[in-house]
Amino acid sequence: MCGIWALFGSDECLSVQCLSAMKIAHRGPDAFRFENVNGFTNCCFGFHRLAVVDQLYGMQPIRVKKFPYLWLCYNGEIYNFKQLQKQFGFDFQTLVDGEVILHLYNRGGIEQTASMLDGVFAFILLDTANRKVFLARDTYGVRPLFKVLTDDGFLGVCSEAKGLINLKHSTSLGSKVEPFLPGHYEVLDLKPSGKVASVELVKFHSCKDEPLHVACDTVEALPSGFDLETVKSNIRILFENAVRKRLMAHRRIGCLLSGGLDSSLVAAVLLKLMKEINVNYPLQTFAIGMENSPDLLAARKVAAHIGSEHHEVILNTEEGIQAIEEVIFSLETYDITTIRASIGMYLVSKYIRKKTDSVVIFSGEGSDELTQGYIYFHKAPSPEEAAEESERLLKELYLFDVLRADRTTAAHGLELRVPFLDHRFTSYYLSLPAELRIPKNGIEKYLLRLSFEDSNLLPKEILWRPKEAFSDGIASVKKSWFSILQDYIDQQVDDLLLEKAAEKYPFNPPKTKESYYYRQIFEKHYCGRSSWLPHYWMPRWVKATDPSARTLKHYKSDTQE
Repeated sequence: MCGIWALFGSDECLSVQCLSAMKIAHRGPDAFRFENVNGFTNCCFGFHRLAVVDQLYGMQPIRVKKFPYLWLCYNGEIYNFKQLQKQFGFDFQTLVDGEVILHLYNRGGIEQTASMLDGVFAFILLDTANRKVFLARDTYGVRPLFKVLTDDGFLGVCSEAKGLINLKHSTSLGSKVEPFLPGHYEVLDLKPSGKVASVELVKFHSCKDEPLHVACDTVEALPSGFDLETVKSNIRILFENAVRKRLMAHRRIGCLLSGGLDSSLVAAVLLKLMKEINVNYPLQTFAIGMENSPDLLAARKVAAHIGSEHHEVILNTEEGIQAIEEVIFSLETYDITTIRASIGMYLVSKYIRKKTDSVVIFSGEGSDELTQGYIYFHKAPSPEEAAEESERLLKELYLFDVLRADRTTAAHGLELRVPFLDHRFTSYYLSLPAELRIPKNGIEKYLLRLSFEDSNLLPKEILWRPKEAFSDGIASVKKSWFSILQDYIDQQVDDLLLEKAAEKYPFNPPKTKESYYYRQIFEKHYCGRSSWLPHYWMPRWVKATDPSARTLKHYKSDTQE
């Protein structure tokens, strides 16, 4: 996890522009480099480093003797770099996983490069010999990337939008700062003036397609067929493989543990694999919640079962409310459910950074979208519509849960790893017949639970624990976190302001005091950038006015019969 930043064709002095690069310093607390591009005085790279692999040669932009004309700035982890090195006989100069990007590009161009990377990444690749700039981002946008391109060819690229919005330029940047689409790469021509022109934007991978890099995966061909035992076995093999490949780190590994199915499965498999490779420290797991909240109690049970070194962060209402503004600034969104869920994750990340030496943090994001874990999937009109909805959610992860998970951890210099979004695991799960993936017997994620039923990885009551939204599970059963927030905000927003909300904010107008309050704070920091959120996250197929699971009729808490 790092912060990347680059400018091409800047009209303004680069020493002034580089102040913008400091807006993402939190992403890389270990080192910073600012480097001009030879022969292009108005082009430069900025890099904030979190050292996770190759402590000696890991600084960026990465340049190697073999390709002096290539410059690479990337944020992410390439899990199959050793397999690619072996398969193609690449001669590496460093131990950095990202070096493989240079070799792949030299061998087969940008299309093959992006398609063969098994991992999470956002990168800027400059080829001065062929006068090209390439941008690319992983399938689910686990690693963030924003860009701004003006009509006169000035390009700015950054891990977070806050590193671009204050750039100086002869013409207004207006609302041109936008997220770079996941699963895409872009080719741009670099002119002698340092300005660029976009040539093409290409989608190189779709979540349903088996990735090209399967050809050099450590797990070989799986048994085909959709009989239940084969499917369950394949799910276990691929999920375990997804966790195993993410163990690549020179820094301490920890795991977020809410006590729900997803984080519990990740923690249990992670600890099992760490023991197998004789990692010489205990796995630290982290839970946050109010005293005796459902999440804290369930997480305690899981930690005792798997034998992790468990940490509990007690959330008090005042601390949560005080964090709202800094959370919205970190997130760069005004989405209601994203903000609610981010407060707990932001505060637990703050604790991890201050009180422990865990840096690489595993988490359960992506499972709800992939395995149909949201409560409203019970109301899907058909298995086919449920499957379509699952794919839509996965495509939009970069706007919601993946955004939350990245920004709340990156704000505190932590690196997030999300095995449920492994390319091979997700493409396999999505290839299964639609009727196999729907909720069964009133239980969501039925197939995933069933696959691990005989593994003894988790206590039965956790394996079959009903879905609890993270923002609700951290609060008490009597009063959920969203209603605590709403009670506070009711005092902060006048009724008249809400009545005129649609006039003030015509795009995605706030419908509640809570959403108005969040929007005000967002506009304070990112005025006029409301288009970053195309729409609010809301359940489908139900007449919902609030995104919380606790407002849906199907919802049952742990204490209800």
